Amino acid sequence: MAEQNKKAVKITDTILRDAHQSLIATRLTTEDMMPIIEKLDQVGYHSVECWGGATFDASLRFLKEDPWDRLRKLKDGFKNTKLQMLLRGQNILGYRHYADDVVEYFVQKTIANGMDIIRIFDALNDVRNLETALNATKKEGGHAQCAIAYTLSEVHTLDYYVKLAKQFEQMGADSICIKDMAGLLIPYAAEELVKAIKESVDVPIAIHSHYTSGVAGMSYLKAVEAGVDIIDTAISPFSMGTAQPATEVMVETLKDTPYDTGFDQTLLADIADYFRPIREKAIDSGLLNTKVLGVDIKTLLYQVPGGMLSNLVSQLKEQNAEEKFPEVLKEIPKVRAEFGYPPLVTPSSQIVGTQSVLNVLAGQRYKMITKESKAVVRGEYGKTPVPISEEVRKKIIGDEEPIICRPADLIQPELKKIEEEMKQYKEQPEDVLSYALFPQVAEDYFKYREAQKSKVDPELADKDNKTYPA
Repeated sequence: MAEQNKKAVKITDTILRDAHQSLIATRLTTEDMMPIIEKLDQVGYHSVECWGGATFDASLRFLKEDPWDRLRKLKDGFKNTKLQMLLRGQNILGYRHYADDVVEYFVQKTIANGMDIIRIFDALNDVRNLETALNATKKEGGHAQCAIAYTLSEVHTLDYYVKLAKQFEQMGADSICIKDMAGLLIPYAAEELVKAIKESVDVPIAIHSHYTSGVAGMSYLKAVEAGVDIIDTAISPFSMGTAQPATEVMVETLKDTPYDTGFDQTLLADIADYFRPIREKAIDSGLLNTKVLGVDIKTLLYQVPGGMLSNLVSQLKEQNAEEKFPEVLKEIPKVRAEFGYPPLVTPSSQIVGTQSVLNVLAGQRYKMITKESKAVVRGEYGKTPVPISEEVRKKIIGDEEPIICRPADLIQPELKKIEEEMKQYKEQPEDVLSYALFPQVAEDYFKYREAQKSKVDPELADKDNKTYPA
């Protein structure tokens, strides 16, 4: 374990969550992770981000794995390092708001299964949507880290962010993260922001950025000099591009300075060697599209996070309209402004992105409107940073009255009902939560799991039609 001095910067490595989510659509399996855990555990990381985000959905949907089982295995493997996850506030890991009883039960089970640090954010920075998850994390003895979804707009000023940080601290956040999901935070702005927040609150500050626009490494350095406590990096084979700056590069950059991490580069090189063939395989299979590895300065113009860029490409591909990509990129800032300047992060990035694609493909703006777009305008996701104009609201939801309270206040407790609905599949308490978040996907997984017991011939398993003959 690395010895750390007082000013040493702490590092959270994202290899087991955001790095592979951003670069290879969250396809690392638990089997891919297990052999390298012992070495990751020796580095001296502040934490390893290994769960949450899209990993839960992808495990069930694409990998036919139980995410809870993964969490337990990771907990067994990491003896010295804290586990960290990303939670979307009242959305948990899904795409809608859930009742408080579901959020509380989810947090309880997550911590019981081994999670240490829960990074909680809301796509609109609506603090009301973080309260339940934050309080539940504290109640269960976990570390609650509240994240500011960083974005640029006329309303997202330094004062706006400082005020948000103060609110988080007052609510009981154990630490605060500046979550720059689109790689928009440029170096001197990072320095200014970290300084301002450090002067206003008394809890540790983490910074999380993506390399999409090519500035994240420099922004980290300025943030470190301004006093940031923790930086998020990714081991080099799955770093840069739409993922985080490389761990080894930041370690070397800070070497022999007051911020020296004390990490062993030989050990990091061994870890990188382990992931390199996995990366090569992902490139060969087309899973890792080299498009997402370069620097895209358009990110700073259109403020599109990395994961969203790859989503847009695949949406257009499906419609044989890849040539419309530049047009869609120009449409995104317009839709975003009309939707009250939400930060572009899950789920708002998908909502704004899909609506922009529809506007371009239909050749007429808002001719086709997704139900999610209507939900944003209706206030179902919470309060947008800027009120949505009357004109846009009328165009999208007509004369409907928008919601002004915390959206979850309108949701009745739903845990018992969900449990009743899925009881035939329940093998462990956590199954109820998998089903609560992704009913159809979880049901397909449960059927698959059942079929595995009766030793299905994998040759006969028809995953597309969900039939698993024994």
